[in-house]
Amino acid sequence: MSENINQGVKYMLLASLCFAFMGAFAKLASQNLPSLEVVFFRNIAGVVLILIAIAKKPLKQKGGKFWLLAFRGTMGFLALLAFFYNIAHIPLGDAMTYSKTSPIFTALFAWMFLKEKMSLKAWTAVFIGFIGILFITNPTKIGGFSKYDLLGIFCGVGAALAYTSIRELKKYYETRAIVLSFTAVGTLGPVVLFILAPYVKIDELDFMFAQFVLPKGIVWFYLIAMGIIATISQMLMTKAYSLTKAGIVGAVSYTNIVFAIIVGVALGDSLPSLLTTIGIILVVVAGILVSKEK
Repeated sequence: MSENINQGVKYMLLASLCFAFMGAFAKLASQNLPSLEVVFFRNIAGVVLILIAIAKKPLKQKGGKFWLLAFRGTMGFLALLAFFYNIAHIPLGDAMTYSKTSPIFTALFAWMFLKEKMSLKAWTAVFIGFIGILFITNPTKIGGFSKYDLLGIFCGVGAALAYTSIRELKKYYETRAIVLSFTAVGTLGPVVLFILAPYVKIDELDFMFAQFVLPKGIVWFYLIAMGIIATISQMLMTKAYSLTKAGIVGAVSYTNIVFAIIVGVALGDSLPSLLTTIGIILVVVAGILVSKEK
């Protein structure tokens, strides 16, 4: 058992490191491409791989929850779009921390919508997590919540809604179909938004509407590297969860915030401020408590 735990921790550490490098390549690509386009390229490879898998082994499932499946895909796509937009505009560690608030919101939504019980420990974790978010966003600063703060919070909320819906969808669909709903919407969604972009002139929605830019030179390398590393990260993460208890693996996954800060600084990001550091620590503590509870 202890050997499996050690192996699971190792795989999760490697997955977290890969995820940080995936964010780094997304950040580099975003210097030349709009975030919407980076999301498009991030998902199109997933669609191809899943369709190949389905062609080899057709889906066997009950189905019947199409709109919930579409909801899962849409929320996952929008959360990823907010995440990639923040990667392009704020320090990588901050963007990664916002994305890691999703387990906190998932616990809350599971209680609200799926009627799952919440222990005192889980409520404490949610409270600590919200305090951490307040420290990171620092709403007392001039101007209050920034656009990046709001998108960061939405990233956690959107991902949590997507994860919560998966708990119900697993009763009706295979995992491949659920993942396909996310990657398909993440591929088709940007195409629709690219088409609508010339007719939408709202500055606040620049993260959603953008002109397509043909990648050139090294940007292709950034996109390909992002896709490959993201796939490797998913494989390592899956392996980790298959070897070790989810609570342990979930707790170790928060190391990707540390890796993201280190990689981000190497790319030129500034170190987190004292308030932000406290907020990150509180979010990590909350996430670990939720992971161990579930």
